[in-house]
Amino acid sequence: MLFLFALAVAAIVFAIDGVALFALGLDSAQRMDGGINGSGIALLSVVVVVAILLGSAYRIATLGGGGAAVARQLGGTDVGVGSGNFAYQRLRNIVEEVAIASGVPVPAIFVLEDEAGINAFASGYTPADAAITVTRGALDKLTRDELQGVIGHEFSHVLNGDMRLNIRLMGVMFGILVIATIGRKVAELSGRSRSRDSGGVVLFGIALFAIGYIGVVFARLIKASISRQREFLADASAVQFTRQTVGIAGALKKIGGLAQGSKLTNSNTEEVAHMLFGDGMGYSALFATHPPLKERILRLDPSFKPEELDEIAAAWTQPVLVGDDDAGADVSIAGFAPATGSTRAAHDRRVALPAADASVSLSPSAVVEQVGNPDRDDRASARTIRATIPQTLREAAYRQEQAALLIFALLLDARADVREKQTQALAARYDTGTCALVESLAAAAADLHPMLRLPLAALTFPALRRRPRPELATFMDAMNALIAADGRVELSEYCLAKLIGLQVIESLSPASARAIGRVKLPDAEADLAALLGVVAKYGHDDDASATRAFLAAIDEVLPGHALSYAPPADWAAALDRALPTLDRLSPAGKELVVRALTRAISEDGAVSVAEAELLRTICAALHCPLPPLLANGVEGAA
Repeated sequence: MLFLFALAVAAIVFAIDGVALFALGLDSAQRMDGGINGSGIALLSVVVVVAILLGSAYRIATLGGGGAAVARQLGGTDVGVGSGNFAYQRLRNIVEEVAIASGVPVPAIFVLEDEAGINAFASGYTPADAAITVTRGALDKLTRDELQGVIGHEFSHVLNGDMRLNIRLMGVMFGILVIATIGRKVAELSGRSRSRDSGGVVLFGIALFAIGYIGVVFARLIKASISRQREFLADASAVQFTRQTVGIAGALKKIGGLAQGSKLTNSNTEEVAHMLFGDGMGYSALFATHPPLKERILRLDPSFKPEELDEIAAAWTQPVLVGDDDAGADVSIAGFAPATGSTRAAHDRRVALPAADASVSLSPSAVVEQVGNPDRDDRASARTIRATIPQTLREAAYRQEQAALLIFALLLDARADVREKQTQALAARYDTGTCALVESLAAAAADLHPMLRLPLAALTFPALRRRPRPELATFMDAMNALIAADGRVELSEYCLAKLIGLQVIESLSPASARAIGRVKLPDAEADLAALLGVVAKYGHDDDASATRAFLAAIDEVLPGHALSYAPPADWAAALDRALPTLDRLSPAGKELVVRALTRAISEDGAVSVAEAELLRTICAALHCPLPPLLANGVEGAA
């Protein structure tokens, strides 16, 4: 992208300089004073480059609010709760299941109500500020399986880091368009002037306008060169996740068979064309941001025949009323349900959660494979988790005024003396009614399975992100006060607070979140030793076992390095110091760290639910998301 952007800028500068030389030469000949000022041309080149870069930087800055900012700029409607809208509720259910199964925060959800075409996109800088946007056409025309395939496709972009690249592509496009905008303004202003030199300036402005739109060609080439293969990858990821091709293939067939297809009518579609599930613009083959539709379908369904698209168009006649989410898995909201030629995908099974005091065994290689790579078993466990969370707590997680209070409720201690201190800490920051609501939510969460705590907290993230900064600061202060009430940090408290802190911090300034790191493993030796020491200690009952686990983990990540087992006394502070550094490791380094962490916590063959949550929390801090059930666990889903 950077190479093509540099080439585009060079081409624009060269073209503008050529036009300027021609205009100045013509003007000099008319005045008979001869000569062309070379320093002026050099200055013009600098001005053009600066204008493009500033234009790109400005556009990226306007998108600094993250994925929700992109969705709102296209007119997206926030999918709230309690609206009674069946289509919205079905969409929210699917997105939440996919997010829980992927181990990433639940994204903000938007709908483009004025778009009849079938389309969707994911936007944001990181999973913490991601937003999933779908069109009304996708809600109305797709079955649950098909919509799930589309959402799985978009989550691939979230997990593979495509969103950050896509936002930068939007900046590139805008930077080049700035030249056209400047040219139009120059021509308009000069056209109103009666100066004898205004003719040449008008000509220069028109040329600048034309050259700016020639630059758009380069921008489209950049988008096309990057987007096509990413779409194939996202299709494959959706199949892997759902373990069936019926859903996503059916969605693509409906795009090909129905009149509206995937086209968008929004005037800003050009900017987000490379982010969409389907072609929203109708580009020619040279500039297409997506592979040919029939090629995508054939990769998913080799038996596909083009005649199926005509059959879908003919069959799309009778509306189907839907009133139940489970019963509606095979029907759409507004029309004929499965794409012709499809067969209904099997209903997702549900899995039993391990007992609260159960121990599981983990495989380092299998856990590494799960990072950002959920499959159907993970989706089944996610459905179980979501269905097991009480409705009262789910609704509290969705509500902006209750999300923070639910986190407080999860942190309240069962011991009377500690609970009293926590109550006093809340009373010092909130009113009596708020404290009473926290107690009410705590009573509802008293019997919550330990594995449900972090997924329930994840449901609060969209609501927490919408809170003003001062309120978030008060929330974080109160949360830390609740944890510190007994003078120590419990493992479950640390995991919950760390995840909340990560998501709040990244959502406050998503554009500044780091992308791929460059730190090498040997440079992070001290932090690795501290991290693995803590994990080995909490994963084993005695020092001898913990020492063996620590040495085995070091051998995984830094073979040949002689490090001693010396877990820090203040383990929470040690993790807080180590994790930011380790988050800057290269992807290959992070893979080795995840293997070492799994080895350190499971060397004795027994991992408790709390220990597994610690592993998931650490991996989340390293931006290596893991699903709720880790490999080789109880009931065949570890």
